[in-house]
Amino acid sequence: MENSLVKIRAVADYQFGKGVGIQLFHSNVEIQYSPRTGRIRFINLDGERLATLRPTDGVLSLSVKAAVFMAEKTSFAKCFVTVKNEVSKFIAEGGDVFAVHVVNVDEEVGAKDEVIVVDEDGQVLAVGRTMLSGEEMKAFKTGVAVKVRHGSKES
Repeated sequence: MENSLVKIRAVADYQFGKGVGIQLFHSNVEIQYSPRTGRIRFINLDGERLATLRPTDGVLSLSVKAAVFMAEKTSFAKCFVTVKNEVSKFIAEGGDVFAVHVVNVDEEVGAKDEVIVVDEDGQVLAVGRTMLSGEEMKAFKTGVAVKVRHGSKES
């Protein structure tokens, strides 16, 4: 368990910024392993999923719960995409983020990165994976910028 905790913290630090791992994954998280491979699969807290360690590329996919925690406690994380308030309802319901709606994006964000989508007031709307780099999101006026995996208001 201790080696697994060190590993997921290191992945979080690499992916989202130094210090995020220890903030997000306290010692009381429950780590589930794949029954077939024995590798880390899910990280839960109090019975709720925080993240999934993807077997294909070894990075974390966050849940909305983890995204809300990160937005509140780890303002130094480098994984935020800010969108216009006028589209926040659509995105919170699971709609994708289009480049034209992006107001700001952390400089470190690249294509295929895991990100947290927030509105202009800092409220978490969704989690997803970028289709464009941060620079491209700011420059382009068409196309999907973030493929949303989970919206905060999805039923």
